Amino acid sequence: MGLILSIDTAVSVCSVALHQKGKLLGLLEMHQENVHAQKLMPAIKGLMEQVGVQSSDLDSVAVSEGPGSYTGLRIGVSTAKGIAFAHNIPLIGVGTLDALAVQVKDFAEAGAVIIPMIDARRMEVYSKVFDSSIAVLEELKPVIIEETSYEEYLEKGLVYFLGDGANKVSRVIQHPNARYFSLTNSASSVGELALLKFEKEEFVDVAYFEPNYLKEFRVVKSKKNPLLS
Repeated sequence: MGLILSIDTAVSVCSVALHQKGKLLGLLEMHQENVHAQKLMPAIKGLMEQVGVQSSDLDSVAVSEGPGSYTGLRIGVSTAKGIAFAHNIPLIGVGTLDALAVQVKDFAEAGAVIIPMIDARRMEVYSKVFDSSIAVLEELKPVIIEETSYEEYLEKGLVYFLGDGANKVSRVIQHPNARYFSLTNSASSVGELALLKFEKEEFVDVAYFEPNYLKEFRVVKSKKNPLLS
């Protein structure tokens, strides 16, 4: 049947999608801050009712594995693992930046470079670099953005920047070959990549799978509350 539920909670968007053999059956997204914990499960239930399927019909569940928000990733992965375990179906992890890059592959010009990015602290982003066929040119890493960042690609041709980190980058890198897109994370593209992994049986271990936070989560102690000092 090839029915895959996909979840993306890596950034502020709470997104769920259902694909059957690669065809998008339904998509539900909420562009709100801090709603993942309250809205994710109702969104999954609502989408399944809308499409007319039950969780027992699923053949797999896919989830955006990071990088991204610590809390968002934890909620999305925990939910996906719970569904996979409860129904004894395989779990698929999809890179957040890989799923972003897929969104522009159909209109990317030959020879263009695609750089999806997730906002990090200050002028830092998590990025990965692809060519127009979505082959990896640079692996995932944190980058501190400067005027000369990605200059080696910009001097050669068009560079597409997308994701929630692209807005602040656009204020620093203003090269004529830079193209900025407002596209952000979506479970629809997670599901597109999930099918390829499903067909190859590239599954992750439900018990041991963890999100790729890229950086350790740090709790900053409050200077106002003496109980936290």
